[in-house]
Amino acid sequence: MTEDFLVEIGTEELPPTALKHLSNSFADSIDSQLKALQLGFTKLDTFATPRRLAVRVHALDKQTASQEVVNWGPPKSVAFDDSGQPTKAALAFAKKNSINVDSLTIDNDGKADKLVHRCKKPGNATVELLPSIVQHALDKLPIPKRMRWGSHRTEFVRPVHWLVLMFGSTIVDTNILGKRSNNMTRGHRFHCDTTLEIANPQVYPSMLTDSGHVIASFDERKELIRQQVVSEGKKLGGAAVIDEDLLDEVTGLVEWPVALAGSFDSKFLQVPSEALIYSMKEHQKYFHVVDDDNKLIPYFITVSNIDSAQPQQIISGNERVIRPRLSDAAFFYESDKKTSLAQRVEQLSSVVFQHQLGTVLDKSARIKSLAVYIADQIGGNSKYAARAGQLCKADLLTDMVLEFDKMQGIAGYYYALHDGEAAEVAEAIKEHYLPKFAADSLPGSKTSCALALADRLDTIVGIFGIGQKPSGSKDPFALRRASLAVLRILVEKGFDLDLKALLAQAAQYHGDNVANAESAVKDALEYMIERFRARYEEQEIAAEIFMAVSAKELSCPLDIDQRVKAVHYFSQLPQAQALATANKRVSNILSKQEQTSDTKLDFSLLAEDAEIKLAELVEHKSKEVTPLFQQRQYKEALTILAELRQAVDEFFDSVMVMTDDLAVQNNRLMLLRRLRHLFLQVADISLLVPSK
Repeated sequence: MTEDFLVEIGTEELPPTALKHLSNSFADSIDSQLKALQLGFTKLDTFATPRRLAVRVHALDKQTASQEVVNWGPPKSVAFDDSGQPTKAALAFAKKNSINVDSLTIDNDGKADKLVHRCKKPGNATVELLPSIVQHALDKLPIPKRMRWGSHRTEFVRPVHWLVLMFGSTIVDTNILGKRSNNMTRGHRFHCDTTLEIANPQVYPSMLTDSGHVIASFDERKELIRQQVVSEGKKLGGAAVIDEDLLDEVTGLVEWPVALAGSFDSKFLQVPSEALIYSMKEHQKYFHVVDDDNKLIPYFITVSNIDSAQPQQIISGNERVIRPRLSDAAFFYESDKKTSLAQRVEQLSSVVFQHQLGTVLDKSARIKSLAVYIADQIGGNSKYAARAGQLCKADLLTDMVLEFDKMQGIAGYYYALHDGEAAEVAEAIKEHYLPKFAADSLPGSKTSCALALADRLDTIVGIFGIGQKPSGSKDPFALRRASLAVLRILVEKGFDLDLKALLAQAAQYHGDNVANAESAVKDALEYMIERFRARYEEQEIAAEIFMAVSAKELSCPLDIDQRVKAVHYFSQLPQAQALATANKRVSNILSKQEQTSDTKLDFSLLAEDAEIKLAELVEHKSKEVTPLFQQRQYKEALTILAELRQAVDEFFDSVMVMTDDLAVQNNRLMLLRRLRHLFLQVADISLLVPSK
């Protein structure tokens, strides 16, 4: 027997940026608890609006399954005396399990014959479990700071006004978050400011839509907003640009969305479009509109929470609100242009980067020197790199960036162009913040890349140098993100640079800031290379493949990436597992022997057919793959080495390595060293064998 279950928590307006996450966490917790209790159901729906979190479970079992309970008692030898009569131990066991002594049975638990009592424990009624399931789910919600309201000591993300808990058409009687459960919900704050009775969970979403002017489903509401915004954009002769984060936030602000288009004075288009977009998006939650050339046009789309009979009044109100915002951006832009970036550089001495690492002016000087060094390494323009390094942080002092912090770099780009700086310098100022997140685009020119690398490497070495490396969730200088950005630029741009050398150069420019440069470089390098692991996990490359390459202790990210991809390819070959196991065996054998620098193999000591065959193949393959290794064609080299599989298997099947003849033994060990050395030129493939 099953029934649908519904829980709804009615609140004051929930934080819109957190609504989706709160809803998913609430549903996930209920889902996992029901499964842990082995309560069957067909599916689970989530609902989230500014004023409610709700979950509906379809066809939920009315009770948990009955369980067989097995209670073991004393051994047979203790339970019965020599005449076969039950002892006090047997009588006590019977009493404990509420059975007659004549009903005692004997079974073997795998160790001895013992008394045992088996019985069926009936399942629990689901309706009795639901309150604690809901309470636990609410307790586990990711709420950074809970609040209290009124005279209650109850805490939640926002004050709670009503609670619905229904199993079928029955109200689950309980008190949660200071509210007694019932079957009464509430409609839209303006369109239906009244209570609505829920007959059963099945009608919940449709009843709210039809009677309450509320679209309860977050996803349904989100898609409706998307369609409306796109449609309004087309009516304006352009295309609405939909940022997914903004769309989620707007979805969390409304229960009955109505998209409306407004306009602003075209004179504002002389201001950098990014500033106008940030102003509309961040302050007003508007979607902007672009033309066929992806250029901003003087319109915006807002999403109202009411279906007004006079929409023009809402539009006019929004137009009045946005005008001073855009006027501020225009004022900042015109005011900032009166002072060049070069004139602002010295003022950076008043801005502290980190008290042990100096000011932003100090950092700019280090970035400049390191950017020139990197530009020389990658064949870039060192003159442009120096100029961009000098100016890249100057826009931090502009009114535009002080008002719109996300304009850093972008504002500098426009001001650099206005100042007459070279276009490549201006681009580098803008792009040196790229990539800002995992899937973000990379800097374009070599000058931009040199600057982006220099900025991050300076920070990483400096922070490690003063002993403030990240730990756990504490990463105030975003070194994880900076490390991944460096790795992405070096790998995806194909820059064949030694990361250890770059870090050492960055440490040199820090001077006395870094007390132990060698230690700082070592720790920073290990930390950054370890960031590769997450990158490859996202590409579904097994951790042991990265570990096999990591064992080589390499410091060129491009080379590491090429090796990882080659080993990943090799790991999927049919010969891979056998060769990895053989390498593991060879590694274990050699680890017990003294290291020797002698690599000469004496063919005259080879007697067995299998060892002769393997030795000849090792010699032949070595000559074949050596030029491939030199050209970093690791995939092709490993494909050739995979052909050794049969010869290696035959060797271990028929040849005794640790023979009594010491000369023959050493010669065979030398053969194994040469075999292992071939694979070690790419990675330690013995690590592809799972640890037991």
